[in-house]
Amino acid sequence: MKLIVGLGNPGREYEHTRHNVGFQVAEELAHRYRVTLKAHAKWKARAAKVAEIGDGVLLAEPTTFMNLSGWAVREIAAFHKLAPSDVLVVVDDADLPLGRLRMRTGGSAGGHNGLKSIIQELGTVEFPRLRVGVGRQPGELKNHVLGRFSEDEKAQIDAAVKRAADAAELFARENILAAMNRYNAAPAADEDQA
Repeated sequence: MKLIVGLGNPGREYEHTRHNVGFQVAEELAHRYRVTLKAHAKWKARAAKVAEIGDGVLLAEPTTFMNLSGWAVREIAAFHKLAPSDVLVVVDDADLPLGRLRMRTGGSAGGHNGLKSIIQELGTVEFPRLRVGVGRQPGELKNHVLGRFSEDEKAQIDAAVKRAADAAELFARENILAAMNRYNAAPAADEDQA
């Protein structure tokens, strides 16, 4: 089984913000497979199983704030006896152009508080992650990532969320390298034709 974790902040005020793109990817997968993410208090997360992907996938969204999301990831992974290499974390990335995807097998947090928390709780940087570009604008980064997408950006980010869900599925069906080769190789505009 694989665990696909979308990161974001809970609460209506954060819905559809750039920082919650990870939630959007998890919700896209839940929608595709007609499952409902349900609250699991013991994990501090919403989660749903999808048996049809690979050997089975657990979709999850921590219900803590971003900087504490590692707790939920650690608890779910421990409960299901999953290795860090079986956990794909989906996050926003302001250093990537809007809509660009980047998958890695591991690495630093790159300043992302959700990844910092997961690294701390899992005790390793060696877990797959899928970064979804939300772009960067002049001004304070916090205001940018907690802001919502403009009308002009919505079509682009909606397409990126679908591609990110496709990439997460490929990770679960095959492996991280297959997903990296397919979704890291082409510019965002060309990925739909890959």
